[in-house]
Amino acid sequence: MPTPRRLFLKLSGLIAAYTLVAACASESSPQPSAVKNPAAHPQVLVIGAGIAGLAAARTLHDQGRIVTVLEARTRIGGRVWTDRTTWPDQPVDLGASWIHGVRGNPITHVAKAAAITTAATDYDNSQGYDSQGLPLSPATETRLWSQIETLMKRVADLQEETETDISLQAAMDQALAQMALDRADLQALRTAIIAMIEHEYGADAAQLSLWTYDHEEDLPGGDVIFPDGYDAIATFLAQGVDVRLGHRVLAIDATGDTIQVQTDQGRFSADQVVVTLPLGVLKKGSVTFTPALPAQKRAAIADLGMGLLDKLYLRFPAIFWPTEPEVLNFLGNGTGEWAEWLNIAHYTGKPMILGFNASRIARQMAARADAEIVASAMQLLRTVYGPQIPDPDSFRLTRWAQDPFAWGSYSYLPPGTTPEIMDTLATPVADRLFFAGEATYREHPSTVHGAYLSGVRAAEAIMDL
Repeated sequence: MPTPRRLFLKLSGLIAAYTLVAACASESSPQPSAVKNPAAHPQVLVIGAGIAGLAAARTLHDQGRIVTVLEARTRIGGRVWTDRTTWPDQPVDLGASWIHGVRGNPITHVAKAAAITTAATDYDNSQGYDSQGLPLSPATETRLWSQIETLMKRVADLQEETETDISLQAAMDQALAQMALDRADLQALRTAIIAMIEHEYGADAAQLSLWTYDHEEDLPGGDVIFPDGYDAIATFLAQGVDVRLGHRVLAIDATGDTIQVQTDQGRFSADQVVVTLPLGVLKKGSVTFTPALPAQKRAAIADLGMGLLDKLYLRFPAIFWPTEPEVLNFLGNGTGEWAEWLNIAHYTGKPMILGFNASRIARQMAARADAEIVASAMQLLRTVYGPQIPDPDSFRLTRWAQDPFAWGSYSYLPPGTTPEIMDTLATPVADRLFFAGEATYREHPSTVHGAYLSGVRAAEAIMDL
């Protein structure tokens, strides 16, 4: 059954190709490097070595600017996080997985420049299963897809007709009330919506604005994953850049002639600062700004939503399931738990499968013990593949809502908000504090390429001063 980016009835056009800033191709891990020609330009500090921060630093560095990146974690990449230790023979991405839309996408250009291997995801190469664990017949899948199209067409009509913004859930409830569905079809449709919409945006449909939830611009060309790890993108961008790992920023004071940035490892000063803190960190107030950020920016931080998508990788002694299809949808359990899976064995040949949970379900799941989470996933898999299947040898799961350097996965627009608040979040303060990150890029929020482009935009604004 088709999944998220194949679902939405919204305009997608060709986006002009973005220029990739030059970068060297060394594969070594970034280390703090000596500043060259220190008198050439004012000092710039970048807060955060995620993709937005690395893109900003890379752009500034390649234009001869003196730039230092301060990163709280002991690794680069931010929400691009590849685990290379759980299974040394198979890296797994705990955060971002896909390039969404390869044509005209700057991450595609980075991947090609760095000779990083990618693999296409065919969302049509999928299979849905009912409450008994039986594959949906072609006729049932066709009926379900027709119901989804009908539902989303009515939701799109409500986007145009409503005089005040409501939640996407409220709109879907209105649309569903007009559809003659039996209990089984309604349950399957609701679970499909969880997999398609709530996993896409990291938020319950009740948390999403009807008017603006799908405002982003999709890039064409399909999606690809990184079988050998997404972190190769971050490593490539960081080459030659002065990255200080293990430097947690505590306060930013812009009252003096130079901006003072206090970290747990000491104080730094700069003429400009690029803040790429995730929205969740800004919401928590983990970093103190003096003077306080403008009221409109503080309101944007408060009003934007921080979504959640968690992952569970399971590795088994051997592959006991078909390596086709690529995507598995479990639509009949009634809870929405483990509604969507990616068949890692299809891409790597390793006996691994990846399950997703989003928003409310992910938060509830994260409150359980690891063993309980794995058991809940195995209960579903045994419904499909039989009670005789083995337990996994090992697993790896995420709890992004509990990560103190993220507090969630990516941003979304709640009811009553508009994309303009992302512009507000991005607006520089007095041409001294600049802001970047996926939540600041209204055309492509919640994506790695949106984060990248926001970092380049902030760097170019500094260079234009």
